[in-house]
Amino acid sequence: MMTSETIVALSTPPGSGAIGVIRLSGKDAISITNSVFSGKDLLSQPSHTVHFGLIKDRDIIIDEVLVTLFVAPKSYTKENVVEISCHGSSYIIQKIITLLIRRGASAAKPGEFTLRAFLNGGLDLSQAEAVADLISSDSAAAHQVAMNQLRGGFSNELNELREQLIHFASMIELELDFAEEDVEFANRGELEGLVSKIGLVLNKLIRSFELGNVIKSGINTVIAGRPNAGKSTLLNALLNEERAIVSEIAGTTRDTIEELLNIDGINFRLIDTAGIREATDTIEAVGVEKTMQKISQSAVIVYVFDLINLSAEEIREDIQKLYRPEVPFIAVANKLDLSYNDRVAELKLPEEIRFIAISARERQHIDTLKQLLYTTAVGDEFTPNATMVTNIRHLEALERTRSALDKVLEGLRNPITSDFLAMDIKQALHYLGEITGRVTTDDLLENIFSRFCIGK
Repeated sequence: MMTSETIVALSTPPGSGAIGVIRLSGKDAISITNSVFSGKDLLSQPSHTVHFGLIKDRDIIIDEVLVTLFVAPKSYTKENVVEISCHGSSYIIQKIITLLIRRGASAAKPGEFTLRAFLNGGLDLSQAEAVADLISSDSAAAHQVAMNQLRGGFSNELNELREQLIHFASMIELELDFAEEDVEFANRGELEGLVSKIGLVLNKLIRSFELGNVIKSGINTVIAGRPNAGKSTLLNALLNEERAIVSEIAGTTRDTIEELLNIDGINFRLIDTAGIREATDTIEAVGVEKTMQKISQSAVIVYVFDLINLSAEEIREDIQKLYRPEVPFIAVANKLDLSYNDRVAELKLPEEIRFIAISARERQHIDTLKQLLYTTAVGDEFTPNATMVTNIRHLEALERTRSALDKVLEGLRNPITSDFLAMDIKQALHYLGEITGRVTTDDLLENIFSRFCIGK
């Protein structure tokens, strides 16, 4: 990929604002900026300095600006980088960018600054992808996971194991040169131990994807139950605002309502659904169908029921309809404010179903329910420095690596010739290298960086 051009783009969001930051990167970034800058001679200034002056097109002043210099290799892209902080007028920003392009810069493509940081060795590929996750993070947990990956995350651990595997691969390759002497340079027992160790790391990372992915995108939490069970009242109580319409008329909620709730840094996407029952009209039937679709896509199911007006048999029927073993399930007995005898025992709920009694209308035990939601979805698996996989590309590469290493183990336990063993190890090394960018193709890079915003 050609990186000799000097690129330019707006790095702050488009539209009017107090300031806009225009970024240039490339060998000529400083000289191009200097050609339109009236102030100090930028070519003679040290790195990491800020300079006040004017941007001028010949004798016409466009704006007063601050110019920040990052001299290669002490920059994000490892190239000369200039950031021009100007007033946030769309007109001014466009005039400056157009002027810089006339003086020799080229408009940057999406993600091109971060692509250059990767190509120039400033970031490995998994760290570069973490930049996009960091920009889009909308919760404390998603931010922390992205920061951990940006700082090295699991790539440091994998690179160390990969280097050890490369050592064994080279020893086995050496054996091939001495095939006639029938000697072994690679200790098969040590190799098997290393492959098993790598397998444990891979399994841990693969298991982390399920949690890491929901932290990144939010945890889909469906609130389901019969009409008038108090689902909309519960949604309002959890959000502490009147978001959903509450009515005594059964079937008020005809469509799903989705809202975001942050609990201890984790985003829960609360989905209030139409009541599950035999629909009385076509519109309600569509609502019930949507409810079942949302339930099939949920990460947590919250079943709300009226313990007074429903029999234990009816509650069990609902649970049987909604419950899926692979999805955490919380049974919420609503209307605690009404007097009732303790009937929980007769429900005979499965042990894996978590139960809580609340009053949505009176906002009783709502904080306890929030904590139960958190522990049900996250438990104690998430810690501030947790290493997690959130990227489907990484997951696929890890699974392919594990499959290749399984073949290596099989070859060690049912001895095969060194050439076949070397092939299996090379395959594992290839997939490991795909994660951090040790192995890349132009198509792969284009696919990854095309999803970045322009200016990053």
